[in-house]
Amino acid sequence: MTRAAVFDVDGTLTDTNHLHVTTWWEAFRQAGHQVPMHAVHRAVGLGAEDLVEHLLGPDRDRSGDAAISAAHKTLYGTYSDRLPALPDAGRLLRTLAARGWTVVLATSAGGAELTALRRAIDADDAVTAVAGAEDTEEGKPAPDPVRHALELAGAPADRSVFVGDTVWDMKAGTRAGVTCVGLLCGGIPRADLLDAGASALYADPADLLAHLDDSPLGGGAA
Repeated sequence: MTRAAVFDVDGTLTDTNHLHVTTWWEAFRQAGHQVPMHAVHRAVGLGAEDLVEHLLGPDRDRSGDAAISAAHKTLYGTYSDRLPALPDAGRLLRTLAARGWTVVLATSAGGAELTALRRAIDADDAVTAVAGAEDTEEGKPAPDPVRHALELAGAPADRSVFVGDTVWDMKAGTRAGVTCVGLLCGGIPRADLLDAGASALYADPADLLAHLDDSPLGGGAA
């Protein structure tokens, strides 16, 4: 029976969370909103619409939302040719694929941004499918992105693992019924990830790879 290893991308496989913090902060500033960077950091991992909603609240003037998202996209896009993968991110995906896992990416990124992220990871040969931002009506922390990833993999939740770096990732995976693994490289505190449903924590992809046999992703080919 197929088993899926589902991965978030930003902050999990690529060292991009703080780029998002800076560029979202600047996008809000340009629109006249003073949003603290620590608040932006805790919101990274949400889709653009949900992030703006989370940080500005439901009673805001929504007429400026599209401009804020567009400004973030433009600012972040200036880094697209030098987005850094985290250590051993690609090697981790290839190792899992070689061991019989169906590897799927579940991300709120899309379009040119997703292309740049995949180029940075450089492991497309190990990735079976991508559940992108445009594929579901609701993003994380709703379970929809993870469930869609499982559909693409053809794998049941009880034989699947979701690896992410944010509270939103852990909540989405838990609601989808999969085992959740948290990585600390996105900058979210250990306790927050555990409270949100992480069953195991590792520093980054390299640490997970080094301890793979003892992790929820351990074992040989199915």
